[in-house]
Amino acid sequence: MLSIEAVRKEFRSGARPLLALEAIDLTIERGEFVTLVGPSGCGKSSLLTLVSGLSAPSSGRILINGREISGTDRAVGFITQQDNLFPWRTLVENVALALELAGVPAAKRRLEAGRWINRVGLEGFEQAYPHQLSGGMRQRANIIRTLIYEPSVILMDEPFGPLDAQTRLSLQALLLSIWESQRSTVLFVTHDLTEAIALADRVVLMSARPGRIVRADRVDSPRPRDIFYMHDLPEFRRLYDALWNELAVQLDDFRRHAH
Repeated sequence: MLSIEAVRKEFRSGARPLLALEAIDLTIERGEFVTLVGPSGCGKSSLLTLVSGLSAPSSGRILINGREISGTDRAVGFITQQDNLFPWRTLVENVALALELAGVPAAKRRLEAGRWINRVGLEGFEQAYPHQLSGGMRQRANIIRTLIYEPSVILMDEPFGPLDAQTRLSLQALLLSIWESQRSTVLFVTHDLTEAIALADRVVLMSARPGRIVRADRVDSPRPRDIFYMHDLPEFRRLYDALWNELAVQLDDFRRHAH
């Protein structure tokens, strides 16, 4: 579904260029859930921006279903940490936005938006505006606003980062339940190693800048998963310890370069 081939990204700022990503090779299968972890500044979010088509690699290429990405593409959905809901639109109008832009008739898009709103437990708030919703409610709306138009690949850049621990867990469980029913192809960036393992089929760990892929590990825990208790499983602990040991090496490397 998604193929990242020898991708390099360099940013030019002032006299000295900044190499953010170097020699990134990653293939993601159709329906696979892959999480990306690594030290701050290693290029995780930059890689998502390249896959989204909002920015172009300095070299290498990115393909979806064998077709090279060149600019933004409807086949790719991008869910960010900020909900970015339009404050002047109601919940149902925000969720239905992509269908509106695609020319779907008003009655049909409101019906489909209502179905998704019910699915994530937001029924009764259809006519509420974003400022009338909690942070967790807004992020649920942000997620289904992308899922409603069924992109081939869904990119998620720390979507639960600003939320409290309880809301974060509940939204992880909700995301997994939706994913398990649809099996979308997901590339998910997080700083939280526990979250990375709990959600993923594979966890990809990146090095300190310039970002390179250090290792990619398959998560053996069976699905469907109980997000609230799977951390107690021995296979979870083994993978967590292995990834944490490598991540600690990369964090030390990041601190040395920072100084």
